[in-house]
Amino acid sequence: MAIATPGSAPADAPAVLSAPARARRLRGSRRAAGAPGAGSRGAGRGIVQRLTPWLFLSGAVGLLLLFTYWPAVNLFYFSVTDWDGIDLTKNFVGLDNYVQVFTDPRIFSVFGVSLYYFAASFAQMAIALYFAVILSFSTRFSSLFRGILFFPYLINGVAIGFVFLYLFQPGGTLDTVLGWFGLADPPQWLGDPDVVNWSLAGTSVWRYTGLNFVLFLGAIQSIPRELYEAAELDGANKWQQFWSIIAPGIRRIIGLSFILAIAGSLSVFEVPFIMTGGANGSSTFVIQTLQTAFSFRQVGLASAMAVVLLTIVLVVTWIQRRVFPDEKVDLI
Repeated sequence: MAIATPGSAPADAPAVLSAPARARRLRGSRRAAGAPGAGSRGAGRGIVQRLTPWLFLSGAVGLLLLFTYWPAVNLFYFSVTDWDGIDLTKNFVGLDNYVQVFTDPRIFSVFGVSLYYFAASFAQMAIALYFAVILSFSTRFSSLFRGILFFPYLINGVAIGFVFLYLFQPGGTLDTVLGWFGLADPPQWLGDPDVVNWSLAGTSVWRYTGLNFVLFLGAIQSIPRELYEAAELDGANKWQQFWSIIAPGIRRIIGLSFILAIAGSLSVFEVPFIMTGGANGSSTFVIQTLQTAFSFRQVGLASAMAVVLLTIVLVVTWIQRRVFPDEKVDLI
């Protein structure tokens, strides 16, 4: 029999735990008792983590379906009807609207106006590439010139249309400046059918050169500087550096600009609509589509015209991608 010393607990007495130890043991017992529930909560958190990206995407995808793809589906539906935009009844006419688009010379011939803008887009890319190459290197006041070149692209198209409307009007700013150099009888810039499309195309060049400039400038600045240094050590001049380093390095951006030029020339709207309203032979395909829908109340025919325009842009883009594939450029 054990003899307990004074002040000590008997040998067979249970050990007395301190308050912190009792708290830890209590938490451990609760955790052990709730182990199945903890596993359920962990599984629930795993499901939420897997669904979280889809929950964030669902809003954007829903808006895309609602405001882009659903109207496109309705566009295809309207294109095979004779809807006038007001009546509730829509009679099915099949492909009659598409046949009229391709057989009526007043509709399909306006694509000829797009050739002016397509030709102007090459001048636009050439000007943008020229300034991008110059300003990508150390040039005085390069930041100022970059801002000047990009600024027109930031201006609203309606404002640009009104500005150039006063510029090209008879006796306006352009005629006054030309008079200083002895040109006393300038042409009707917006009234002559032989000149009006060139005037409008020049306005588009002034507006969109900044976009191509920024694209080219960013692509050129992404080329490693070591390549230029190596080319200079090999005796290459600036022209040789352009064809051997810059041109291959920005090939993808040139292809992108070419696609934008085709799509833009086919879908020109703001500048000619504000400045001439499509008069004097300056009507584009988009302007004629809007007039067909809202002036002549032929929404079905206008929808078919819009579908034809979309198809042409997609086909031209596909051909361009096949002829000029997006190959990886490795300059090193």
